Amino acid sequence: MKFKHLLLLLSVCVAVNANAQSKKKTTKVNTSTTLPRPKLVVGIVVDQMRWDYLYRFYDRYSNGGFKRMLNKGFSCENANINYLPSYTAVGHSTIYSGSVPALDGIAGNDFIVQATGKSMYCTEDNSVETVGSTSDAGKMSPRNLLVTTVTDELRLATNFRSKVIGIALKDRGGILPAGHTANAAYWFDDKSGNWITSTYYMNDLPQWMKDFNAKKLPEFYLKKDWNPLYPVSTYIQTLPDESKYEGKFKGAASATLPVKTSELYKGNLGMIRSTPYGNTMTLDLAIATINAEKMGQGPVTDFLAVSLSSTDYVGHQYGINAVEIEDTYLRLDKDLAAFFTYLDGKVGKGQYTLFLTADHGAAHNTAFLNDHKVPAGLWDDGGALKGLNKALQDKYKSNNVVLSLTNYQVNLNYAAIKADKLNEDAIKEDCIQYLQKQPEVAFVVDMQKAATANIPEELRMRIINGYSIEHSGVIQVILKPGYFTGHSPGDAGPTGTTHGTWNPYDTHIPMVFMGWGINHGSTTDQTYMTDIAPTVASLLHIQAPNGSIGHTVSAVIKTEK
Repeated sequence: MKFKHLLLLLSVCVAVNANAQSKKKTTKVNTSTTLPRPKLVVGIVVDQMRWDYLYRFYDRYSNGGFKRMLNKGFSCENANINYLPSYTAVGHSTIYSGSVPALDGIAGNDFIVQATGKSMYCTEDNSVETVGSTSDAGKMSPRNLLVTTVTDELRLATNFRSKVIGIALKDRGGILPAGHTANAAYWFDDKSGNWITSTYYMNDLPQWMKDFNAKKLPEFYLKKDWNPLYPVSTYIQTLPDESKYEGKFKGAASATLPVKTSELYKGNLGMIRSTPYGNTMTLDLAIATINAEKMGQGPVTDFLAVSLSSTDYVGHQYGINAVEIEDTYLRLDKDLAAFFTYLDGKVGKGQYTLFLTADHGAAHNTAFLNDHKVPAGLWDDGGALKGLNKALQDKYKSNNVVLSLTNYQVNLNYAAIKADKLNEDAIKEDCIQYLQKQPEVAFVVDMQKAATANIPEELRMRIINGYSIEHSGVIQVILKPGYFTGHSPGDAGPTGTTHGTWNPYDTHIPMVFMGWGINHGSTTDQTYMTDIAPTVASLLHIQAPNGSIGHTVSAVIKTEK
């Protein structure tokens, strides 16, 4: 009997121990039904923001704007564009797709369709109509973009339950980031002063947008005039306000602050683009969009893509060393601080993820550099085109063999070449030899032979990545550092600035992340614009866009312990 009792006791002990081990194992299983993701992702692209603007005006930034991102978020300090040309449309498509023109088809703001020889605007779509205005400014869509975006992939991953909206003064700045499957994209119409969209997205503006337009914010801001935020004498990081390198508004006596926008705009509501108020109004709309669409308030992650375009307009007009550019960034810093505070309250601090970057940078004014003994200058691409076609005509007796030098590329007239039975390879060689003799030109490269061209590796990569067989020219022109296309209007020299080249001033961009799932820190390792989309995709546990060539920047993302 004792032996039977002992066996029974042992059986009970084994059963109890097995049950305990079973319970112990089940406690390790994650039974959560909710995938960890932020409530909202906000992507901010500051048009024409050079990387060094993060630090050039750092001492005057508030603690809540750019400083908050740098001090609380993660900064990729050596982020660069890895394609050519460095223009707005290409930047926005690359940021959100992780792709490059060779794959995504967005080869410039405008490009030549090689099969037809016709010029195409990046978001042009004559199959749709304007919504919100009687102008043609709404005949736009993302159809020219040949790949998906991270915003598309979020929509696909959530069975289209995530809400995605893009907004920008520029149509391309709102449309391309929002992707193909967006709920909406909105942009500014100069004619009406309204924020508009196209029938690609909807047949009528939502009532909340009509109410927003009814506030007539462009008039409200322009009537306030553009006064300096601080005494002009305190703007020590830029040139004196009376500078020959700056362009002035039409009708203004000088290119100085204050600007009497209340007197100058005279119904031209598009003037707001070239003032800091364009950014302020865009962030006003961002807040209205989040409120009306209840973004970040649902069971799945939403995505708001915001492009701040006024920095580009101000930069083009005034150049990068103007009091006006410093004032614009100080004002933007305050606007961002207010926007971040709004997000803290509306979505919840630590409940949203935000990244800030730029579509491209900008060069110093060439006359400014010359005056400081730095080699620089303008390349008259119009004159070069005329001379090149004259040389080809003399040799081949054919007119306009080259259509354009758009995007620093030779675009051939294939209709003329076919009609006159010319040899394309011979013409390309003639073009290369002619352009290589231009004093402003460093290299001229046959796109199809770029892989073996005798040029620095960094240039080779950018040329290959930027070459769209369908939308790019057959020859890439690389100018000497400090040079870009343009024509001086007179003895005073050129005013303002531009971008589009491979050089660091055009391609070194800010790339800062902040919020949910983001580490605090920085890296000086080489990163590229193409890394933004896959990094966001990894954070959200979704597939990277289908044309992405970028890599996740692992140091950005917090890892669970």
